[in-house]
Amino acid sequence: MNAKDVIRCTLGHSDLILKSYVNDLDDAELQLSPLEGMNCIAWQLGHLISSERGMVEGVKPGSCPPLPAGFDENHGKNKGQTDNSANYLSKSEYLALLEAQREATKAVLDGLSDEELDAPAPERMQRMCPTVGSVMLLTGNHVLMHLGQFVAVRRKLNKPVVI
Repeated sequence: MNAKDVIRCTLGHSDLILKSYVNDLDDAELQLSPLEGMNCIAWQLGHLISSERGMVEGVKPGSCPPLPAGFDENHGKNKGQTDNSANYLSKSEYLALLEAQREATKAVLDGLSDEELDAPAPERMQRMCPTVGSVMLLTGNHVLMHLGQFVAVRRKLNKPVVI
């Protein structure tokens, strides 16, 4: 197994778990905050899409699909705890954007050589990710970092354990 295989595996695991956690949730449930101060799943989905796009664009500018107007702003850190449903999309829209972005991420990964994976990450990312390979790995790990909050919503709704 090489670095690309590990990154692909991480992307696959994060996709599987995320989709398992949102599969039986409706649009209204995506906007539920389980606790005061926690972000709803809708915001987190948007944040994950926007963040992944930013990471991959940092590695290969022009490689990602565009996002809808206002998307980044509505899913930025200052909008995380809004209850304004107009800021959010439907589950199917989030999943379509996530899928399109993930395909772009995989295409960029497939096009990188081992030497490029070992190259320094874009400067703005080097605090967390010193290399391009570590940036690409973070695209999958970042999703996993947020999924515990999805579980809190599922517990609040008395949804079954799915993983």
